[in-house]
Amino acid sequence: MKCPVCQNEVIGRKDKVFCSIQCKNDYHVTLRAATKQTAFPLDKVLHRNRSILLEIVGPKAVKKMVLRSDLVKNKFQFKFVTHYNINSKGKTYNHVYDFAWMEFSDDEILIIRQKKQWMPKA
Repeated sequence: MKCPVCQNEVIGRKDKVFCSIQCKNDYHVTLRAATKQTAFPLDKVLHRNRSILLEIVGPKAVKKMVLRSDLVKNKFQFKFVTHYNINSKGKTYNHVYDFAWMEFSDDEILIIRQKKQWMPKA
């Protein structure tokens, strides 16, 4: 079997993939760089969207009805969400991390902050 980085022969265990630790490190550094190059701009937009929602709702409120124009004025990008779900009435909740927003009409949007999820202690 040949090393995917340098094409040298891999010697050792059957399941060994790389010929050396250096090749293994080079492979993973390149892989992380490619992922970062793609993910960073998306993550930046998602973080900005979350900041806009937090700014509008405030630090303590759980939900708030706002006008679409308020979000547009702050340059909220509606296409970028972390996930979405559809409730029993067929309405779509678009999520940006711990916030969700739902279009009530063409002008009104309900923003909801979700409860903090349980996180394991570090």
